Amino acid sequence: MAWNPGKYNEFKSVRFKPFFDLAALIEDRPGMEAVDLGCGTGEQTAMLAGQFADMHILGIDSSAEMLAEAESFRKTNVSFALQTIEQTITTGKQWDLVFSNAALQWVDNHEQLFPALLARLKPGGQVAIQMPCQEDNLLNRLLYALAGEEPFCTALQGWNRRSPVLSMDDYAQLLFAQGGQEITVLQKVYPLIAASHDDLFQFISGSALIPYLDRLEGPVRDQFVHTFRQRIAATFPVVPALYAFKRILLYAQY
Repeated sequence: MAWNPGKYNEFKSVRFKPFFDLAALIEDRPGMEAVDLGCGTGEQTAMLAGQFADMHILGIDSSAEMLAEAESFRKTNVSFALQTIEQTITTGKQWDLVFSNAALQWVDNHEQLFPALLARLKPGGQVAIQMPCQEDNLLNRLLYALAGEEPFCTALQGWNRRSPVLSMDDYAQLLFAQGGQEITVLQKVYPLIAASHDDLFQFISGSALIPYLDRLEGPVRDQFVHTFRQRIAATFPVVPALYAFKRILLYAQY
């Protein structure tokens, strides 16, 4: 899946707000070894390292395009590696902090993922995770519905991206089942004030739309984009419009 760092960062101020909320949940402990799963451009990885005393952090991402941007944030205590989240949690390495901001929604089977991820914590370690609640978010629902219609369903060979994100109750139970303490599970709305329908399209085109466009080409790809834009305009008939983007934040100590 080809990521465009410039496109993703067009809404940087909106995308960074949950990062700050997530980082605020973490207890400061000197000398933490941390991993940032799905670090993207690495800017937040470096910011996290600067927020905690003597932290050493590894940012991993599966996008070479994103990691090319991350190199500018490399320091003696901030490093990066090209690998998937699944590869990272099977290395046997353990950390004091497992951090992930808006990345785990791209990994399936959270009922299996989370126990494996939490097993990578040292005794006394912390986990802090944020994910968009895609099935509760209107643009994602429009996108999913459109991909199920013809001619797009055939062009996509029946593929559609069902979000693996579970309920708040499910995550509370997963964190608790692995021995979590000081558990926090919350949902928060991060409003996007869109001045135009194009703002709404551009916001989702930097993330959730990418795998759909990767699988389409030619006239049907153009038709998909055109129809999706029409659906956005019909759903938000008045602009400026407020898009209530919901995210789930998780934290626990072990």
